[in-house]
Amino acid sequence: MTSVAGTIFAGVLLDKAMRYGFSAHDEPTTLEAWLARGMRIAAIPALERGRNNPVPTSAEVLAQAERHFADHCASCHANDGSGDTTVGRNLYPKAPDMRLAPTQNLSDGELFYVIRNGIRLSGMPAWADETAEQDTESWGLVRFIRHLPELSAAELAEMRQWNPIGRSQLQEEQSIENYLNGGAVPATTPQSHAH
Repeated sequence: MTSVAGTIFAGVLLDKAMRYGFSAHDEPTTLEAWLARGMRIAAIPALERGRNNPVPTSAEVLAQAERHFADHCASCHANDGSGDTTVGRNLYPKAPDMRLAPTQNLSDGELFYVIRNGIRLSGMPAWADETAEQDTESWGLVRFIRHLPELSAAELAEMRQWNPIGRSQLQEEQSIENYLNGGAVPATTPQSHAH
């Protein structure tokens, strides 16, 4: 019975690909979303799901994780965890809104595992290098992900200073710095265009 269902599913996918192609611009179907969640769950070992976070919640832990998230994670996930960034919206599947139940209902062990090992067939890379320091950072990120639904406007404003800057912004800042040190008047930098 399962081989028949699998054959039918494969036939439907092949038919769709031949007629319409597959594009990352398309919204995943309900079936694709269900399969992706199922694959994520299946990819996390049972022992990992039950792991408890050894890093206690504190203002210091949240502050360090906030800076790390803004610098390393926000380009895909946005500072607020919404996934509403150019990269996050154009992944397939799209970066999830981590403030919502599908992420918040994961166990601490599941979140830690995803951070460290990534998710195949998605844009989520693996960040593990097997050091105790990185384990502590990753567990801190789990605490921060739990905090995302309550993130304040002040915290969001603070996070902007930790976001990486693009080449045009860096050039503009260098031009202004040059001017302030007696150099030529800064030229207006052209706006970058979406590709």
